[in-house]
Amino acid sequence: MGDPKKSRRLWEGPRHPWRKERLIEESKLMGIYGLRNKRELWKAATIIRYFRHRARSLLAAPPEIREKEEKVLIGKLVKLGLLKEGAKLDDVLGLRVEDLLERRLQTIVYKKGLAKTIYEARQLITHGHIAIAGRKITSPGYIVSVDEEALIDYYYKSPYAKKTLTQEQSA
Repeated sequence: MGDPKKSRRLWEGPRHPWRKERLIEESKLMGIYGLRNKRELWKAATIIRYFRHRARSLLAAPPEIREKEEKVLIGKLVKLGLLKEGAKLDDVLGLRVEDLLERRLQTIVYKKGLAKTIYEARQLITHGHIAIAGRKITSPGYIVSVDEEALIDYYYKSPYAKKTLTQEQSA
């Protein structure tokens, strides 16, 4: 067992981090999704890599095991919003990092119009102004499931919630 204060890394960095194409692609994604550093991007890539690895191993599994495990994997990915209903294992192999970055709370807050920029969305979340179903979430990297997406709003104690409430009453 290891030291409980030092948890293991949740990400795996690239083997060749200084290649020009990789640097350009990573900086583009960091700007589009408002990521703080490349570690957030590498975490998302590690998660996608895990799902793709499970799909590849299921393709080689015996049919009775594959059938059961495939339903579980695809059900989880549909619930996360990464795949559409009725997807196959080949669709799991086609997942990209951008698909997961689209499901982050920071991106969804920006796309819902609760923040003017992607960076403002990050700040609103970390400062505790955003809630899902009334529960304050302070992690911009929180992966939002399809069920929770409609429940994203300002936290009820936030001054932003009071602003929108007064604007609705005056209209």
